[in-house]
Amino acid sequence: MLKIDPERLLGDLKHLRTFGATGPGVVRLSLSPVDMTARRWLAGRMSDAGLDASIDGVGTVFGRSRNAGPALLIGSHTDTQPTGGWLDGALGVVYGLEIARGLAECDETRHFAVDVASWIDEEGTFSGFLGSRSFVGENVDEAVRGARNRDGLLLGDALEQAGLAQAARVRIDKTRHKAYLEPHIEQGGRLEAHGKSIGVVTTIVGIRELKLHFTGQRNHAGTTPMSIRRDAGAALVAFIARMDEAFRQLADADTVWTVGRIELDPGSFSVVPGAADLYLQFRDASAARLHAMEAALAALIRDFNVEGRASVVTTDSEPPEEPVTMDTALQTHLANAAEALAPGQWERMPSGASHDAQVIAHHVPACMLFVPSIGGVSHDFIEDTAEAHIVLGCEVAARAAADILRDLLSRSPR
Repeated sequence: MLKIDPERLLGDLKHLRTFGATGPGVVRLSLSPVDMTARRWLAGRMSDAGLDASIDGVGTVFGRSRNAGPALLIGSHTDTQPTGGWLDGALGVVYGLEIARGLAECDETRHFAVDVASWIDEEGTFSGFLGSRSFVGENVDEAVRGARNRDGLLLGDALEQAGLAQAARVRIDKTRHKAYLEPHIEQGGRLEAHGKSIGVVTTIVGIRELKLHFTGQRNHAGTTPMSIRRDAGAALVAFIARMDEAFRQLADADTVWTVGRIELDPGSFSVVPGAADLYLQFRDASAARLHAMEAALAALIRDFNVEGRASVVTTDSEPPEEPVTMDTALQTHLANAAEALAPGQWERMPSGASHDAQVIAHHVPACMLFVPSIGGVSHDFIEDTAEAHIVLGCEVAARAAADILRDLLSRSPR
């Protein structure tokens, strides 16, 4: 009977936490010396588990089962944010490692093929989703040549320093890789609020990121009457209030929007701002709702420009990301496993955060499983999940993985 080893699972997660440990959290930025130390340790653990392990030419750690396919690929990332938690990404990678070991230790499943990946740079230290994008065959050479981290280090130079510049890059094998599973912490508070232990992800939300530039007239703050001011800062604040109301009329419970940064020019007490910038992001699992929000924003801008106190123009800060639906059949396997091991303690839900699964889902069927985040906190040193939930999540993922592989094998040509 397939079993995971809770002590081994938690031991690996806690040891991985020591690489870059900072108080209760972790600082392990992609391709930093401590990240490379962690990647070499992880490759060693994969080898110990009987996988053929390597670190590829962009930094992804990949463990390939020696069993013939069809294979289930399980992965996530082990790089962190500058103020990262110990489970974001790491949980899914160590789940993959433990599931590969558990399958190998069970007579019924020892012939199943599970490959395990720790994708490089999901968090975007240099170039977001670098590892998964490279894996599916996207051209990442431009990023290797030109992307820099916040200290100005070129990605290509970082790979050279890590000894990876000449290494081969791992690639998807569609004759082998038939499904992808990414377990992850929720990074939100929905499961905890609903008293649930497992989330089966339906969709990864789409994202829009925009910069709105307001132009008014710089002037003296003491001598310019309010009646004739063209205050770009005041216009920006008024615009946010209108935008908030317009978006609320379109939103459902999972729609979110954020003004992440505001900049005023010149930013002085004694000067009426002549220009102002607003950095806006909004997310939703519905493509139709995202398009409706874009249309509402465009209408607000037109109306604002007609009023004439300050003009507004908008540009994309990042290319738009469309929502990505997780494979229905794989969702069913996860749901069945959750109901078997945690009856009534699971729910279907969208992912409000981005994940490597959204890249891979365009090439092979993909699914995601969530476990609760305490207090809904992530991307912070205090990020945490109860050990009981960590263990249960791995048990559910392992059961689903075995069922997925049985299904794949039943449909595989003999």
